[in-house]
Amino acid sequence: MKKNVGKIIEVSELSVKVLLYDQNIRIKDVLQCELEGQIYKFEIIEIDSNIAQAIPYSRVAGLKKGIDVDLQEGGIQIEYSSKILGKIYNPFGETIDDQPNDSLRKRNIYDRNLSVEEISIDNQPLWTGIKALDFFSPLQKGYKMGLLGGAGVGKTVLIKEIINNVYKKFRSNAIFCGIGERSREGKELYDEMQADNLLEKMSMVFGQMGESPCQRSKAIYSGLTLAEYLRDEQNQDVLLFVDNIYRFIQAESEISTEMKRIPIENGYPTTMATDISEVEERINSTNKGSITSFQAIYIPADDITDEAVQSVTTHLDGQIVLDRKVAEKGLYPAINVFKSTSKAIDPEKVGEKHYNLVQETLRYLSRYQELEEIIAVLGIDELSDEDKNIFYRSRKLRNYFTQPMFVSENFTGIKGEMVDIADTLQDVEDILNGKYDDIDEEKLLYRGKLNG
Repeated sequence: MKKNVGKIIEVSELSVKVLLYDQNIRIKDVLQCELEGQIYKFEIIEIDSNIAQAIPYSRVAGLKKGIDVDLQEGGIQIEYSSKILGKIYNPFGETIDDQPNDSLRKRNIYDRNLSVEEISIDNQPLWTGIKALDFFSPLQKGYKMGLLGGAGVGKTVLIKEIINNVYKKFRSNAIFCGIGERSREGKELYDEMQADNLLEKMSMVFGQMGESPCQRSKAIYSGLTLAEYLRDEQNQDVLLFVDNIYRFIQAESEISTEMKRIPIENGYPTTMATDISEVEERINSTNKGSITSFQAIYIPADDITDEAVQSVTTHLDGQIVLDRKVAEKGLYPAINVFKSTSKAIDPEKVGEKHYNLVQETLRYLSRYQELEEIIAVLGIDELSDEDKNIFYRSRKLRNYFTQPMFVSENFTGIKGEMVDIADTLQDVEDILNGKYDDIDEEKLLYRGKLNG
């Protein structure tokens, strides 16, 4: 039975004002009305006395003053059962890939907030089997990692490989949350996941670029709810990919502007830090499982000091930077090892050996860049024996951190390999100690482990 709770008194493109009859209506409740066979829905974001301001799910063409509105019981809900895998949802919990939306159980997308007692900080390593990632930017369960890189540098391939490897190692699934990106890119990702037989190992939520700010701002909450099901009900270590977290802030800015709220610098809403914290604090480990996130971040005008970028990065435990200059050399994954970081690179977390090898490898590669400039002017014969060793071993290290990927076997013809972190550490140590000085550097390209 419908419950009439108010009447529309004002309509604009991004908001609807409602005169409320019911004093029990709360912020984040969902109202709906029907006009000429079409159902319109909107979520309340502000209540002043008995006047509610709401943001519509989609276009409001046709709505007018005087229409009665009803309360949608349960608010915005999404599937919260084993039926989520292999499906694509919009931010409001409806399937958008022609699959049935038959439900076992649903849950409100705002319901879950972890208490301090639930959060586990005894995080275990999450090894992906990808040498460059595990060595330079190791993950721990529950980590939040930034994933930075432009088009064509191998971001999607790396995402697919991580999903593939973590599923093989831990039987854990993944959630992909697309916020405000091109629908074409979403379709490409869907087709590629299907072609690589990864679709059944994950669930997707999309709030695309052309959709309303309400859709774009809610996509992250729906994605988190799906991830929380896998963590809390299936006891899994879940991977959550967010592309692009900056678009979430942008959508909130549009809503804030429509509400005529005074923004802070660069037009961001005054609630930005709180909005980001609300999202990031749901990404954590518990004693049941963990959510480990990879968050793509658009950097406006390449300004890393932008307030929105800074608000996100303060929550991150590290970042993986894919570099076009590395990709142009044919080295994949095209990770810039100088810009990629992780809080796990600490002797107490990864051990003295791993920590020291990372420092020594970065020293070698840094010196290599200096030597390249010297050689360009003077030639290699002018280098000392020590610098020659650094130069040649660095080239071997650079080639060693390339890797054949499972998800690109069809294109490369090279069988994909996962490499255990212990093998990676041993190989790096052997290269630094000169064990492979007599081996041609080309023979280290696109291999798995070297020893054995």
